[in-house]
Amino acid sequence: MYDIENYYQAESVKDAVRLLNEHPDARIISGGSDVLIKIREGKFAGTSLVSIHGIKEIQGVKMADNGDIYIGAGTVFSHITNDAIIRKYIPVLGEAVDQVGGPQVRNIGTIGGNICNGAVSADSAPTVFSLNALLRLEDGKEGRLVPVKDFYLGPAVDLRQGEILAYVIIPAKEYEGYHGHYIKYSMRNAMDIATISCSVVSKVDQQAGVIEDVRITFGVAAPVPYRCTKAEEALKGMKIEESLYEKTAQLIREEINPRDSWRASRAFRLQIGGEIAARALRRTVELAGGDRI
Repeated sequence: MYDIENYYQAESVKDAVRLLNEHPDARIISGGSDVLIKIREGKFAGTSLVSIHGIKEIQGVKMADNGDIYIGAGTVFSHITNDAIIRKYIPVLGEAVDQVGGPQVRNIGTIGGNICNGAVSADSAPTVFSLNALLRLEDGKEGRLVPVKDFYLGPAVDLRQGEILAYVIIPAKEYEGYHGHYIKYSMRNAMDIATISCSVVSKVDQQAGVIEDVRITFGVAAPVPYRCTKAEEALKGMKIEESLYEKTAQLIREEINPRDSWRASRAFRLQIGGEIAARALRRTVELAGGDRI
């Protein structure tokens, strides 16, 4: 049973902001794959909902004249995976969200909901961190543009009263010349949340045969998606040889600080974390055509 007090359908972003301000206790719902489960479990019993499902202006993917990629917060995972712009320029994001749940969830779940949920196990989160995404938040006034790394505040996110997430923006300078790969480790091969996950985005200097730049982000290795900035700095400029991947695994195990849980021990996550980071980096180098191993 779903204990819902009131349900309001927004017709536009502006209308959604108005409804949220008129009903400050209401929650936003789009696909409902998370909110409805919590209502059924009694966690949000008696809540009111403002639906942004069907608002066209926050659906789909488009590229601005300057090359920045705008992903509407209401875009479902399956559309992201199959979008021509995503497949050509940032396929790592499509691959990542294609690992969310099963086909039914991917056809209703949205990238905006995945991010605003604040779950550290969200499959989209490590990749949008590694791509240095910006979030466009609308409040009916000037709105805000927030780096995704500043949006996560632990169990919660920096979504203020009367705001909705409208777009996830990937600036051109953050993906041009880069290749990415996402690895999710879970106890089952399908429809399971990550035990630990890692998204690596790198740029290869093919002439010199070195890593020019690298970004490594983990899910389920800290209270928020975790960028391994110390490892990143240490790896920049390293020669592309087997020792690069051995060093990656070592650095990652020294930097991440996962917890013990019923899903996996800290020691297990450290071991797997180093391994998947090294494998993901190797794959990005292969995609760049720069792997000489």
